[in-house]
Amino acid sequence: MNLRNLCLLLCFLGAPAYSSDTEDIKALLHDFLARADQQAAHERFWADDLVYTSSSGSRTDKPTIMSGFEGAEESDPDDADEPATIYTGEEVDVRVYGDSAVVAFKLVGTPTDGSQPLYYFNTGTFLKRDGKWQVVAWQATKIPEKDTTTE
Repeated sequence: MNLRNLCLLLCFLGAPAYSSDTEDIKALLHDFLARADQQAAHERFWADDLVYTSSSGSRTDKPTIMSGFEGAEESDPDDADEPATIYTGEEVDVRVYGDSAVVAFKLVGTPTDGSQPLYYFNTGTFLKRDGKWQVVAWQATKIPEKDTTTE
């Protein structure tokens, strides 16, 4: 069997599209981080059965996260004021295992007031349900600021 026929056979048999899933998850993550101040972003990103462990050691769930938006009016993203902190993800590592994936990355929180950025290691477990990736478990760990006075 030549390489072309093998590729066609694998596609026909429904071989997993890991690279596509990897890119989909990365895009989902970056979109979420860019819109982390918006309720709709959280609704889409977190699964209903989420377990979230914060960098302070507290554990929470999606209803608690979503309750933080209660009373806040959802504004038009084009008209919204700049958020107090801009979040980005660096060193994103996505590992897909069928309909589940583990994502590890460095979260950078850059305050818009010019103060020092905050850094976190984040690890999330995603499940693909009904063709949609969502986070079911999340762990955040604050990266300590480097003490430059002892160097």
